[in-house]
Amino acid sequence: MSVLINHAIVGASDRLASARFFTDLFDLAEPEEAGPFAVVRLDDEMLLQFATPPGGAVVPIHLAFLVDDPTFDHLLARIEALSIDHWADPRRSQAGINHNHGGRGVYFLDPSGNYLEAITRPYAD
Repeated sequence: MSVLINHAIVGASDRLASARFFTDLFDLAEPEEAGPFAVVRLDDEMLLQFATPPGGAVVPIHLAFLVDDPTFDHLLARIEALSIDHWADPRRSQAGINHNHGGRGVYFLDPSGNYLEAITRPYAD
């Protein structure tokens, strides 16, 4: 049996706003509400479940997504249209995108401060 991630809970100060931000940027279906979660379905059937933590204090996490070139183009166009700060490196020292591993990559923050990354080629071993 292989090991796959089925779902991840992502802390958000406003679960629906964060989920909609994500679906808009990545051109995915609208989030579904399920109890305390705003659920985003990814293409590999993985679920991102956005939720407001008890007490409301969000502990930011890093999520990296492998996307195809058309999805990256859409994402970058949305980031630029919305004037979202984005970086070529994880230290946020270089604005723009990178061309690592024979592809392209970008880092940016969601409305709750989660650190998101999109890459078009997987990292080399």
